[in-house]
Amino acid sequence: MATVKRFEDLEIWKEARRLSKEIILLSKTTDLKLDFKLKDQIKDSAGSVMDNIAEGFERSGNGEFKQFLAIAKGSSGETRSQLYRVFDNDYINEEKLNILVTEYEKLNVKIHNFIVYLNNSDFKGTKFIKP
Repeated sequence: MATVKRFEDLEIWKEARRLSKEIILLSKTTDLKLDFKLKDQIKDSAGSVMDNIAEGFERSGNGEFKQFLAIAKGSSGETRSQLYRVFDNDYINEEKLNILVTEYEKLNVKIHNFIVYLNNSDFKGTKFIKP
C-alpha cells in the first residue's frame, strides 16, 4: 500500500463523504426535511463516519487511528439503522433503502479491512518517528 499523506486520499474517507452527501441530499429532497430530529440525527451520524476517519488519521498513531476507525464503523451502523427509520416513516422507498444499506455495509467491510491492515502493520504511526 502506498503511503497516504492526507486523510482525503483514503478510499474509506472518500466513500464515507460520498454517502454523507447522499444523506444530505435525502434531507433536502424528501419529506425527511420536515422531520427535524431524525434529519439531524442521520446527517450527524453520516458525517461522523467521515469525521472520525479524518480525526483518527490526524492523531498520527495507529492505535488511536484504529480506535477512531472503530467509532466510524459504529457511526456507519447507526446511520444504517436510521435509514430503516427513514424508510419506516415513508421518506424513502424500499429500493433506495436497500441501495443505501448495502453501500453502508460495504463501507463497514472496508473500514474493518483497514483496521485489520493496521493491526498487521509494523508501522505504528508518524508520531513515533524520531526527528
